[in-house]
Amino acid sequence: MKTSILYVVMLMTISVGCQQSQKKQQDYKAQETQKQARVTPVEAEVEQGLRKAYFASGCYWCVEPIYESLYGVENVISGYSGGHTKKPTYKEVVSGKTGHAETIEVVYDPQQIDFKTLVDVYFNSQNVTQVNGQGPDSGSQYRSIIFYQNSEEKEIAQQQIDALNATIEKGEVAAQLLPFEKFWKAEAEHQNFKKRNPNNRYILNVSNPRFERFKETSQELLKEE
Repeated sequence: MKTSILYVVMLMTISVGCQQSQKKQQDYKAQETQKQARVTPVEAEVEQGLRKAYFASGCYWCVEPIYESLYGVENVISGYSGGHTKKPTYKEVVSGKTGHAETIEVVYDPQQIDFKTLVDVYFNSQNVTQVNGQGPDSGSQYRSIIFYQNSEEKEIAQQQIDALNATIEKGEVAAQLLPFEKFWKAEAEHQNFKKRNPNNRYILNVSNPRFERFKETSQELLKEE
């Protein structure tokens, strides 16, 4: 009898969790629609032929080394975007109160790698249906966002989202598609974190496995070691 009651409680808990996840997804989609309607995207300045792209995909300690490994990528900077607080600090962002998500700025050579490929990498290096986080990192500060700077980038990202949604049996792509407004660079200790802290437990247990999963399917995009 006790076993049956426990089983029912477990099913109820799972059901509530699924409903909450769906509600979060619906809220994100509503916010996305509103923001796209009222905000004109900002285009980052092209410097010496290099362009910039902005992605949020969970903890930037994981995402930064993935993009740094790509041919045509000159630099990757960790920071914050998508929120309402000016000059946010790491402590403020992880509180979930600033509206920002941990974001990377990808500086790339469009002659060697294009925006579409960067978006391919984005989806190929994450759990595309996980809402409000990636892996063990949960909260609005870890949500997935593609920041577009013009109509072409928006269309490329939307086409990828639509294509993925057509193949997903349960749920849908969790990533928001938002106009880029402002990028705030993170503190120095968060830049190149994996390179400077190779024995950090998070790097060993979360970042490295995520990177290895990406490498398995994307060898042709990687720089020579």
